[in-house]
Amino acid sequence: MIPLDAEEDFSCPVCHEVFKDPVVLSCSHSFCKDCLQKWCDPPRNLALKNLCEAFLEERGERGRKKLKIFCLDHQQPVCVICRDSKMHNNHRFRPIDEAAQEHREELQKSLKPLKEKLQAFEEVKGSYDQIVKHIKVQAQSTEKEIKEQFKNLHQFLYNEEKIRIANLKEEEEQKAKIVKAKIEGLSREIGGLLNTIRFFSFALRRDVPNFGSLHRSKKAALEICLRHELSCSNLRLHPSEAS
Repeated sequence: MIPLDAEEDFSCPVCHEVFKDPVVLSCSHSFCKDCLQKWCDPPRNLALKNLCEAFLEERGERGRKKLKIFCLDHQQPVCVICRDSKMHNNHRFRPIDEAAQEHREELQKSLKPLKEKLQAFEEVKGSYDQIVKHIKVQAQSTEKEIKEQFKNLHQFLYNEEKIRIANLKEEEEQKAKIVKAKIEGLSREIGGLLNTIRFFSFALRRDVPNFGSLHRSKKAALEICLRHELSCSNLRLHPSEAS
């Protein structure tokens, strides 16, 4: 067994801590490897390293063996010497294993409501997840319905457009035929008037006009004018026919 008061013999003269991975120099002095690494790379002192590890392990075991009592008033482990000291006068003590068990039971009791609250939160979160899914499904259904309605509306407008354009073209053709017929009638009337005008012009250029012919021509001209007035009234395009 290594005496605890030998700690100075196992301390590094640089860091004043128990040797960690000690190395030995040619002068037989030992140091921690990290303390000398920036200066040189001496051979490792494995024997001293093993002694230091054994010392630390022994010290830890003794420390653990000492703390077998738990002070209920200070809520901390104590050794036998501390238990009898003035600091812990009239204090309550328990064996450390018993105190640890009591603490575990108290923690277990505290853990139960936390687990219950966690479960409640998870249930609420699950209900929210279901609501989110329902909202998504509802939105998708509404979107599908809107698209279907607009698809039908587009089809209706397309069909209505075709029907109206077809009716417009048919109306255009009918009106064009009416106007064309009136133009042809006007062309015939214009031709007749030109012939009559040429006849009168020729008769006026003669030195001795034929009064009988002039009288007949005048009467014929009056009849032509009357007929032309009737024809013009028939050949005029009524506003309802053009609109």
